[in-house]
Amino acid sequence: MFYNQGYAGGTAARRYAAVHSGSRTEGATPHALVKILFDELILALEAAALAERNGDRMKVSDKQARAMSILFALESSLDHDKGGDIAMGLAQIYREARRLLMQGAKDRSAAPVDQARVMIAEIADAWNQIG
Repeated sequence: MFYNQGYAGGTAARRYAAVHSGSRTEGATPHALVKILFDELILALEAAALAERNGDRMKVSDKQARAMSILFALESSLDHDKGGDIAMGLAQIYREARRLLMQGAKDRSAAPVDQARVMIAEIADAWNQIG
């Protein structure tokens, strides 16, 4: 039987990633869930920037949409009552990261996406150091 190995391999990789992601979130603490979001966001930003450099518009769009979704999830999870100025600062950073993603899409440039990744990586690093 003949099949397109590239397609089959891609499908298997997506299935593995879904299972891996599901197993990471099962029973995770709220802190660990946010860490997972940061990890996934950084991966999406890196993949979007790489796809932009390679001119792969479909992949750029897919990874930018994933990054936007995670940024919205992170911002919506902020507790502004308990978090005060820190929550407000994080919300501004998430909005700036979204703006940079949109700028990268508009300009078809990886540079703004790289800037967003650097900002998010700093926050992710601080989050990892908390616990």
